Amino acid sequence: MSSKDKGIISSAVIAVAGLVIFFMTLSAGTSIADYDNNVSEHKFVTPHQTYLPSMPDSISFCGERVPLERRDIYEALDREMVVNTFAHTNTILILKRMTRYFPLIESVLKEEGVPDDFKYLAVAESNLYDIARSPVDAIGLWQFLKTTGKEYGLEVNDEIDERYHIEKSTRAACRYFRKAYEEFGSWTMVAASYNGGMRGVKNMKNLQHQSNYYEMIWVEETARYVFRIIAFKQILSNPESYGFNITESDRYQPWRVNVVDMDTTIVDLAQWAIDRGTTYKRVKELNRWIRQNKINNPRRKTYHIAIPKI
Repeated sequence: MSSKDKGIISSAVIAVAGLVIFFMTLSAGTSIADYDNNVSEHKFVTPHQTYLPSMPDSISFCGERVPLERRDIYEALDREMVVNTFAHTNTILILKRMTRYFPLIESVLKEEGVPDDFKYLAVAESNLYDIARSPVDAIGLWQFLKTTGKEYGLEVNDEIDERYHIEKSTRAACRYFRKAYEEFGSWTMVAASYNGGMRGVKNMKNLQHQSNYYEMIWVEETARYVFRIIAFKQILSNPESYGFNITESDRYQPWRVNVVDMDTTIVDLAQWAIDRGTTYKRVKELNRWIRQNKINNPRRKTYHIAIPKI
């Protein structure tokens, strides 16, 4: 190919590139005059701007102050504020689900003598997705493993899995929180132990001769965990300040239900539902903890089964 031909092709490529940029700029809402001015100044108008989330002047977790005056603490929280402010899909869904699940969680936390801020731990665990299941088979809003769920009083077998039961799993989590508080005397350390395990936190305390979460070195997951909870507290308490405009009609409302007490065997849950004017699907949606189409109940345990309110 001759030098002349190469020159023609290069000019054509440049011309096409210029037209593409021109029309892309116009489609982004920039006027021809703006385009001309920017070309003359060798720059282009950015159609969108990103605003960094504002950091609180002060914040606490369960009444325990977060030492934001320390640069390492400030930057650790700032990281989680940025990550969760701009995880738009996830954070919007959490905001929608809050109206459905927070009232019950708040009520149980209060009854159990556990600080209200622990509702944000459930957010960090499951994003308030009631059928959340982790790769290691942790289940429900509070992400209980099978053995841990049983240890804290939940029924877990092939037919019944109360890790999916919102109220019962919340009470089980509260039993854990109270036990951990007896051990550590700090709600912040309790939250860390929910991620790292009580034994793991004890080992870290003994290794570092320290009992203040903010003065300790942690594996990355636990190091970020408490700050993620605190970031959720800040963002979900002030969603409009972080660009989330969720109206009441956008939010998922609590289910309107009646509760049927059953202390006998249910041999066919689908038929049981039909007999009560509803469907198998609705009963299963309202009672995720029922895992089969039957409940064998030789011990005559009383189960509280929600059905739609007519």
